[in-house]
Amino acid sequence: MTGSSSSPAAPGTPGGYGLSQRAAVVLVFGSSAAVLVVEIAALRLLAPYLGLTLETSTMVIGIALTAIALGSWLGGRIADQVNPRRLVGPSLGVSGAVVALTPAVLRTTAEWAPAMLVLIASLTILVPGALLSAVTPIVTKLRLTRLAETGTVVGRLSGVGAVGAIVGTVLTGFVLVSRLPVSGILIGLGTLLVVGAALVEWRTRGRSSAPALALVVVAGGLATVVAPGGCDTETRYHCVRVVADPDRGSGRTLVLDGLRHSYVDVDDPTFLEFTYVRAIAAVVDAAFPEGRPLAAHHLGAGGLTLPRYLSATRPGTRSLVSEIDGGVVRINRAQLGLRSEAGIDVRAEDGRLGLRRLDAGSRDLVVGDAFGGVSVPWHLTTVEAMTDVRRVLNEDGLYVANLIDHGGLAFARAEVATLSKTFEHVALVGEPTDIGLDPTAAPDGGNLVVLAADRPVDLRATQKTLDARQTGWKIAAGDDLISWIGDARVLTDDYAPVDQLLQPYSPQSSQ
Repeated sequence: MTGSSSSPAAPGTPGGYGLSQRAAVVLVFGSSAAVLVVEIAALRLLAPYLGLTLETSTMVIGIALTAIALGSWLGGRIADQVNPRRLVGPSLGVSGAVVALTPAVLRTTAEWAPAMLVLIASLTILVPGALLSAVTPIVTKLRLTRLAETGTVVGRLSGVGAVGAIVGTVLTGFVLVSRLPVSGILIGLGTLLVVGAALVEWRTRGRSSAPALALVVVAGGLATVVAPGGCDTETRYHCVRVVADPDRGSGRTLVLDGLRHSYVDVDDPTFLEFTYVRAIAAVVDAAFPEGRPLAAHHLGAGGLTLPRYLSATRPGTRSLVSEIDGGVVRINRAQLGLRSEAGIDVRAEDGRLGLRRLDAGSRDLVVGDAFGGVSVPWHLTTVEAMTDVRRVLNEDGLYVANLIDHGGLAFARAEVATLSKTFEHVALVGEPTDIGLDPTAAPDGGNLVVLAADRPVDLRATQKTLDARQTGWKIAAGDDLISWIGDARVLTDDYAPVDQLLQPYSPQSSQ
């Protein structure tokens, strides 16, 4: 019987360096979790500058997966050529330094060199992701003390890495983001990685590079303080700013992820700044008798501009609001003057789930004004979602929604086609060039307002109210609307590529 499979391997062969099982588990678990923390935090950092879109998410996920693949491959290859004990500490230390500097680097780049943002963002994800992913094959090499246990060691550490990634994802999404600013998360993570690097260096080589790396972390923290920032507050879903109107003392603009979402006059809720809000108010005022209180449901809160308006102009109105981001609700109360006696009940919930909880025929009005970045969340655009809207409306009820699209207006056409399949009467309100009433000019895009009901809507009265509010918008219905829709495909839960249908936009053009 030979001893090749049971005796310790000699230095220079697999496992000749040794590493305790506990240390190996901690290193693999921690480095794998850190990769996912960086990935999720990067999405939060980039949202104010690139938007929270499917494309942004896909880019970040793709870069993170590339980093994992590259780090695993190179880490294993280098570990076969260099003493792996010399690799773990530097991998953790350098990745920690990059992670700590990431908030300052990205925000400064977005401010001073926006054309370079995607490249710099890619590097700030790729470099630490690859270095951290290299830890698993390096540690695996250190743990291979016997060739007969190769499968057990590799399988165990691969499983530990997967669990670490899961914990990093859950911890970041459910705990860290709701309690800490993103910059704090990344600087804290960078600090932990540097401390880990120092401990590894001290245990394996009897020396520590902690002082130099600690200086990098401190520099990252200080740089983040002075770096340009897009947020007053970071919530679970948004980077939020409230901007005072220099021309109107009581005016406030709510900015979410760099986009102007709402304008609120905290002293006069009947003042409506954005054209699309005036258009929605005109549609509602024309559809229901003046002053009549309504039972309304709002998909998306923003600054609660329309619920405040209804409360002021139709005393007794009950507005129930589904807003997925509880942080936005807190800002409405703390900075935008929302009072509990306004008849506005806000629930922190997904809009689609909120609709399902409502009784059939319980609402006079449903308003769709929910956005993730510039896009309506896809699951609120489909036939199935609109069928739920129709269910909760009474026989005289009205659905009115804000849409944003540009270029060929492919998404807006698809959404109006979807509503036409669900409701008996549909009309579209917008700039004449955008809704096909001015064939001499190409559509420019921006905000459009669509209205739908199962009873006829007085379009003449609606146009009169639109004119009174000086919107400059017109109404398309009937054959004009059918022609405008063209061959647009109806959106369903099985097919709703909203982000792909939307055309490129400028954040400044919205609203």
